[in-house]
Amino acid sequence: MSDMQLRARRPERVVVLALDGVYPFELGIPSRIFGAAGGHYEVLTCTVGGRPVRTNADFAVAVEYGPEILETADTVIVASVPPAHLPVGLPEEVAAALDRIRPDARIVSICTAAFVLAEAGLLDGRRATTHWHVADLFRRRYPQVDLDPDVLFVDDGRILTSAGAASGVDICLHIVRTDHGSDLANAVARACVVPPFRDGGQAQYIEQPVPESGAASTAATRAWALGRLDEPLALADLAGHARMSLRTFARRFHDEVGLSPGRWLIQQRVARARHLLESSDLAVDRIAAEVGFATGASLRQHLHAAIGVSPQAYRRTFQQAR
Repeated sequence: MSDMQLRARRPERVVVLALDGVYPFELGIPSRIFGAAGGHYEVLTCTVGGRPVRTNADFAVAVEYGPEILETADTVIVASVPPAHLPVGLPEEVAAALDRIRPDARIVSICTAAFVLAEAGLLDGRRATTHWHVADLFRRRYPQVDLDPDVLFVDDGRILTSAGAASGVDICLHIVRTDHGSDLANAVARACVVPPFRDGGQAQYIEQPVPESGAASTAATRAWALGRLDEPLALADLAGHARMSLRTFARRFHDEVGLSPGRWLIQQRVARARHLLESSDLAVDRIAAEVGFATGASLRQHLHAAIGVSPQAYRRTFQQAR
């Protein structure tokens, strides 16, 4: 029996590494999200020495496992710690624990845990993200990492990094979606009462001046556009629906979403195309038309830019998973 067949017969083992000073909220995200996925995942928690660790709250966390459990993980998630705990040079125990991770295991950081992966050299030459508040510090320490502080998470193949705090929910849902498709990810999101996919990136959460009292929102126009993705929507169409000038609409849209209207539309079209590739047998050209791309070639280009695979390869992955 092949490794793929064996893996398909058992739950994916997710091991969460809790370091000293860990944030309790982020530590609990993997168990909550993957635990709602109907038995597809097994979540275990460990520490570098198998001992209880202090959290940044007024309690400690005791776990059943030490670092040896990392050797059995299909996915390892490192939970975040406060900035004061960010390493400059990995402690020997932490480095030894990370060395136990299998070469084929997926490695994920939540929030500031990207500093831990960077210190271990795991992010060298890779695109990554972390909490916007410590982005400048991260850049100074790790110029060899291609940091993108504007996104909620980065999937760079084997290594995935997420932004601040609740973006741990986004990246765990992304993993469920990647492994098992949108239907399961949406069901998990409903069970956890969270959005299955959040628009935009961290830019919408960075401290900004308070909008003028009574300023109109672009939310209604975004909902309107989502119902018309098969149509050729231009910036003028969106601004006209919102009853704003082009300049005002573009500025307000970016302030609320963290993306330009054009980038947001492409993101939504790719997301819809992925769902259709997973859930239907429609031809690629037909899917392109359904989501508003002019040609199948345009869909192929945008899908490859987003996730690095062709529509055919993406569809094969989820047909095998069904």
